[in-house]
Amino acid sequence: LAPSLAGLISCNNDPASPGAGPSLRKAGRGDGGYGPLAPYAPLADLGIITLPAGFSAVALSRAGDMMTDGRPVPYAHDGMGAFLVPGDRFDEDLQGGQPDDDGGDDDDGEREGGRVVLVRNHEVRDVPPIAKPFGGNSYDRAGGGVTKLVVQVRRDGSATLLRHRAALSGTLTNCAGGETPEGSWLTCEETVAGPRDENGLDTGWRQNHGYVFEVPAADVRQAEPIPYKEMGRFDHEAVAVDPRTGYVYLTEDRTPSGFYRFRPRNRHQLQRGGKLDMLAIVGRREFDSSKNQPRGVRYRVRWVTIDQPDSDDPFLASGFVFNQGLAKGGAGFARLEGCWYGDRSIYFNSTSGGDVGAGQIWQYVPSQELLTLVYESPSFDVLNSPDNVTISPRGGILLCEDGSGINFLRGLTPDGRIFDFASNDKSEWAGACFSPQGNTLFVNVQGETFPGINPAGTKGFTLAIWGPWEEGVL
Repeated sequence: LAPSLAGLISCNNDPASPGAGPSLRKAGRGDGGYGPLAPYAPLADLGIITLPAGFSAVALSRAGDMMTDGRPVPYAHDGMGAFLVPGDRFDEDLQGGQPDDDGGDDDDGEREGGRVVLVRNHEVRDVPPIAKPFGGNSYDRAGGGVTKLVVQVRRDGSATLLRHRAALSGTLTNCAGGETPEGSWLTCEETVAGPRDENGLDTGWRQNHGYVFEVPAADVRQAEPIPYKEMGRFDHEAVAVDPRTGYVYLTEDRTPSGFYRFRPRNRHQLQRGGKLDMLAIVGRREFDSSKNQPRGVRYRVRWVTIDQPDSDDPFLASGFVFNQGLAKGGAGFARLEGCWYGDRSIYFNSTSGGDVGAGQIWQYVPSQELLTLVYESPSFDVLNSPDNVTISPRGGILLCEDGSGINFLRGLTPDGRIFDFASNDKSEWAGACFSPQGNTLFVNVQGETFPGINPAGTKGFTLAIWGPWEEGVL
C-alpha cells in the first residue's frame, strides 16, 4: 500500500483542481482499470489509438487546421486546462450562430452540459530565423504560445468544437502550466534562452525567456504577454495553485531540478509579484531524491528563499535559480514535470526519478509540510517517464507518458496499482484534464515540436474522451 494514496478516497469534499465542478463519487479501494485496450476505429486516421470498451473519443483540433480567427492551429500540443465559462462568451466568433453536430443550436447543448474553454499550450521549439509567432501582439518572434478552444460538452460527456483562436503568442517552448482559482491559465516556458548564446553571439531572440505568463480563460482577446519575473527565470514545466492559500507551486524540467513555491503579495493579482522559495528536506541538506527511496517514504519539508529569482542577462545558464536553492540546502529531483492540485495536496512527477530512472510520483501536503513518495516505477514497461499528471473528479491519478515507442495514459489506483487507460503510437501524451462537469477527459497527443525544421512531422491533436468512468478509478 502506498499510504499517501489513502487520502484520495477520504477527502470527498475537496476539489480535484482550483476550478473543479460538482463533487462525484470517489473511487474506493479495489476499483481499478477499465479492462483491455483495443484500437478505436473512428480515429484510425490519427494512428493507432486504443481505448477500453465502452469509451468513445473525437478529435477536436489538429495542427494545421484553420482556427476561427483565420490562423492555422500551431504544432506541439502540450499542457492544457479546462474551464467552465458563461455561455455568451466568444459568441462574436460565431458570426450569427453555429449549429452543433445534432443540428440544434448551442443553447440546447448548454442546458444539457455546458461550454468549456480549453486553454492549450504549444511547445514549439523552432529558433530564429525559422521561428515565427502564430498570433498578434507577440512577446518575441518565437512560435510557441497558447490557444483557446471553446467546446460544447453534453450530458453524456460527448464534445463538439465550436471555435478556437490564438490566446498568447511569441513565447518559447510552452510546456505545461496550470489552472488558477481566478479562472486563468499559467503557461510556462521550458527554456532560459535569451538574445545571446554562451559565446556572446546573437541568437535572434529579442527577449529573455524562461518565464510564466497568465492567460484569462474567459477573455476573448489575446492575453498581454507579461512575464511574471518574480516566479523565477528557469526551465519551467508546470504549476499548481493551492486554492486555500493562493500559493503557486512550480516544477523545473532539468536534472537536477527543484520544486518551488511562490508566495504572492496578492493571491488574486499574481502580476504584483511575491517571494520564491525552494523545497528542502529537514535535516538533509542538498538531498538527492532521485534514487534509493523506499516506497511510501515520508520527509518533513522546509523552504529556502531564492534571493535572485530573475536575471536580466541576455545569456543565462540553466540552473541559475536551482543553484541558489541548493547552496541553501535545497533538495534535488530528476526532471520534475507534471504538477496538479488535489486531495489538499500537490502531486508532481519526477520523470526520470527512481532506481531504474523510469519515474516517480510525489505528494506534498502543505498543511503538514510533508513529502511522500506515492509511487516509483519498477520498469519502463510498467510506467515509462510520467510527464503531465491530473487528478480525476473521482480521486484517481492519471499519468501522461513521455517515453519512446508506444506511449500510454496510465491510471494509478488508491492502493498503488498502475493500469493502462489508453495508448497511441505517434507521440507523447500531454495536457490531460477533465471537464468541470467531470464526465469528459481532454488530452493531447503532442506531435512535432520543430515544425519549421520538420514540417512533415506528426501533427499534434486534441482529443475528447468519454464513457463509463464510474466503472473504474478515474
